[in-house]
Amino acid sequence: MSAHVEHTEEFFLEVADGTSLFVRDWSAKSNKAPGILIMHGLGEHSGRYIHIARFFLGLGFRVRSFDQRGHGQSSGRRGVVPDDEAILRDTRLVINDFLKQLPDAPMIFAHSMGGLFATHFVLQGLAPVKAFILSSPAFSVKTSTFQKILFKFSRALIPYLGVAHGTNGRYLSHDSEVVAAYQNDPLVHSRISASLFGSMLSSMSYVKAHIQELPIPLLLLVADADVVVNPRGAKALVQQIENSEHAKFLSAIFYPGFYHEIFNELEALRAFDDVRTWLEQKNLMPETPAISAT
Repeated sequence: MSAHVEHTEEFFLEVADGTSLFVRDWSAKSNKAPGILIMHGLGEHSGRYIHIARFFLGLGFRVRSFDQRGHGQSSGRRGVVPDDEAILRDTRLVINDFLKQLPDAPMIFAHSMGGLFATHFVLQGLAPVKAFILSSPAFSVKTSTFQKILFKFSRALIPYLGVAHGTNGRYLSHDSEVVAAYQNDPLVHSRISASLFGSMLSSMSYVKAHIQELPIPLLLLVADADVVVNPRGAKALVQQIENSEHAKFLSAIFYPGFYHEIFNELEALRAFDDVRTWLEQKNLMPETPAISAT
């Protein structure tokens, strides 16, 4: 279990099925501070986003992160979900609880698998969300015909059996220290079940069918050299949104040469600056004074 992080409150929220979700909150200086929820990707955990939380905390946000079921310090079999809606229900529980502390709807910052489920969540309107930022969202993944057949077979017969998802960290970042930290992190796991993969495919289909209904501002950040998820999925959705009456809500930025984890890349400061600029342009920057993020 990871050590307690400074200036945070750490606790568990229990889902109706008995799953315990690990939650970490960073308090802001003002009770009027807006909130932002951080959602991590497949096989990892919220502890890898402490630098992201500090960034938003430094801008004046109240920050919450949590470990998805079957990940990090949350309970549940690694890489397993009971059904397609489980992560959406979990996210609604976490946001509804977060709303008790906030003056209005929070924003979401979500990466990879987290970005996929966050988009599905927003499009379905499962809880109030003001705007969202996506880093390398898993709108499309590279799978062979054999892998697709294998997962279809597994979902029918052994849906909860975890198998290696193939992300060993090598192509997450050009920063060797980031890769080494990921590979030696005891809370990172390499499992994905047919049930979780099927849930992801279901969300991909929903997002593709409804993305033109985008209801709130979205900052979409895409790593052009991504080999963990297929960046073509994000590019295709950008075209769909741009051809809709909701195009005004989309801001998309592509990072040539960047690997999957944009905010862990050698030139990550570019991405942080882009987020800050977007928040200012959309009038989403907190009006309350920031507190130290160190």
